[in-house]
Order: sequence, then structure tokens, then C-alpha cells
Amino acid sequence: MHADATAVTSMPSDEFFLARQPILGRDQRLVAFELLFRAAPEHEDAQLTDYAAATATVIAHASQLGMEQVVGDQLAFVNVDEVVLKSDFVRFLPPDRVILEILETVEPNAEVLARVRELKELGFKFALDDVIGHSEQVSKLIDLVDVIKVDLKGISREELTCLANSLRDAPQKLLAEKVETVEEFRLCLELGFEYFQGYYFARPAILSGKKISPSELVVLRLLELIGSNADSAAIEAAVKRDALLSLNLLRLVNSRAAGPDRHIESVSQALHQLGRSQLQRWLQILLYSAPDGRVELNSPLLQMATTRGRLLELMSQTLRPDDVAGAETAFTVGIMSLMDALLSLPMDRILNRVDVSQEVRAALLDRSGDYGAMLSVAEELEGKQCGRALKRAIDRLGLSVKQIREIELAAFDWVRGLGADSRQH
Repeated sequence: MHADATAVTSMPSDEFFLARQPILGRDQRLVAFELLFRAAPEHEDAQLTDYAAATATVIAHASQLGMEQVVGDQLAFVNVDEVVLKSDFVRFLPPDRVILEILETVEPNAEVLARVRELKELGFKFALDDVIGHSEQVSKLIDLVDVIKVDLKGISREELTCLANSLRDAPQKLLAEKVETVEEFRLCLELGFEYFQGYYFARPAILSGKKISPSELVVLRLLELIGSNADSAAIEAAVKRDALLSLNLLRLVNSRAAGPDRHIESVSQALHQLGRSQLQRWLQILLYSAPDGRVELNSPLLQMATTRGRLLELMSQTLRPDDVAGAETAFTVGIMSLMDALLSLPMDRILNRVDVSQEVRAALLDRSGDYGAMLSVAEELEGKQCGRALKRAIDRLGLSVKQIREIELAAFDWVRGLGADSRQH
């Protein structure tokens, strides 16, 4: 018997957060997102609404959200418990775009096993969540799933090695979850894991004596020139001095995400038509590009940095529609917030190289001021909890849960457009 609709749609549809966590392949490129849906607590001591209800409510609205808008070309991992698994709402999801992640709380009884087989017949793929050993649940479900997610926080290094070795010849792919350090990533790579989830790639690995690469230096010098109001001839000369930078800047500014349709053919034309604030934006994005200067959307750090930049820009526009300069500053704060991870340098040292306002510095170093509050919202949205800390950050700004979710979907769409168009040029 499938779950009744009223049992899973009792939560107000506008009172949920959408979070997504990147899943990377062995080449450190983006392959999927885990989509996480959390009810927004109405007040400080409120209990979070049942996860299944939140998930089912969003699945029921999947046709409105549009899976492509949320995850782009990537796959989506969606958590399902027994209620969601047995519900008709799961059929709202496109089988070729999602992997249904069976939570560790699901009891693999005959009814559940039959339902999983039924959904597999319809083309759905499955992952088993939070595996830390060969439990009864694992043994009953393993032949029906395509991916096994191993929780690194729930298992010792020795147990992890034994578990990975015992599953090495299994047809299922192994996914390491909660990978927080590069060392953990390397260990799982050696153990044969295919997929990796966690923010190890965004953690600044501060290296003593680290030198900024020549291409990064060029971009940082240009950002410094713009920040110090250098004349246009000096900026144009600096851009033209680096042929790869010129080429990739033109490729970027001709993308759909740049704004109205217009084709820019020269650096001087780009400088004239874009203006300094837009040029500054594309230079910030180019910092996160591949070594050959090409902007690849499946770089997880670029994806996260541009999403943060656009999120903050849209928050600023929502709060102060007439403050164009404020929105540009918000974008700068968002995209610069991961430069310590990008350059493997402390944030204060990076800020000494680039001329930024006191507001930007305070937001990046202390999360203070309005821009700091916006950055806190962006960071909380990336987490798994999306709970009271996020609600407090949103309340600090005076925005609603619904406004934040609409801003987030618009940001995802903008970043997807940026990547799609940069690949075409």
C-alpha cells in the first residue's frame, strides 16, 4: 500500500530549504549532487519536520523546480526512507537523472525489497547510505543497489580498509562520504573508491612558502589595477600582455551569463562595453579556471565560488534593489570567499595583494556586516543540516525562507548557463 498523499504533504510547501552537496569522481571533477531538503524551523526551539515529509513535498513539486535547473548536467542523489520509497511521489523524479539513496533507517523487509525491485524495473538506480560494515540491511539490499556510500566518520581506518577490500570485487561503486581532508581522499582513492563527497576540496591547505602561479599573478595584478582606479590604457595593456588571458576573457564575456546577447571581439571592446565592474567579475571567475585558462563548470571549486558570488549578488539586489555597487561588492565577497582554498594561502595574505574595501575584508575575515551575514547564509546552505543556524543567518538579513530558495535556484541556473556557454565558445 503506497503512502497517502496527505501524510507526506502536510508541511507548508514554502517552508523548506534546498541544499546540494557536490559528489566528485576520481579525477576531481563534478559528477553528481546530493540534494538535501530540510524543513525550516519556525522558531528557535522548533523540531525539524520529518525528513521524509520534506523530501516527499519537494518531490511532489519536482515538475515545478525542474531537475535540470537544480543540478544541470549532473546526476542527483535523493534520500528516501520507507515512506518516500513506497509513495507514488517518487515517480515524479526522472529515473535517468536520479539515484535514490536508501537511508540506513530503512528496514529491508519483504515489502521494501519488492518495492525496490519494482522501481528498478522502471529504470531507477539505488545507493545504500551510511554503510559502516556488513549489517543485515547491507546483505539484504546489496544486490539491488548500484552505489554503496561509506560514512568515513562512523568507521576507523582499519575497518575502512577491511570493508573496502571486502567490496573491491563487488559490482557496486564505492562512494566515500564526509571526506573532509585531502589525506582521507587519497586513502579512499588507494582503496578503490569511485566517488567522493565532502568539502575536502574547499578546505584551504595552507602551504608555507607557497608561490602564486604566473597566470594567477596576472589576474591578481589586474584586479589590483581595477581596485586602484588605474587608467584604461594600463588595464588594457596588462590584459593584452597575456594571450591566454585575453582569449579566455573574451570567451567568458561572450557567454549568455554575461547578460544581453552581444558579441565582443576585442579586449578594448570588452573593456569599453563591459565596464570595470563586469571586467572585475570575469577576472575573479578566471582565477578559478583550469591551468590552460579554460573555465570548466565541473570544477567543484569554481562551481561553489560562482554560486556563492551569484547568491550574494541576488541577496543584495533583493534587499537593496537600487544599490548596484552594493550588489557588485556582494558578488566579490562570495567569489573571493574560497580564494584561500584556491591559492593555498591565508585569506589575510591574499587580501593584502588585492585592494578591497573594509566591508569586504570584514566579511571575508570575520563574517561581519551585511556581506558577512550573506556569506554565512551561503555557507550554511552548503551544509547538511540547513537548520537553526541558517534560519538565524536569514533572520539577520530580514529575508524569508521562500526568498532564499528562489534566489538559490536562480543562482544555480545562472552558474549552469555560465558553464554551458563557456563550453560552446
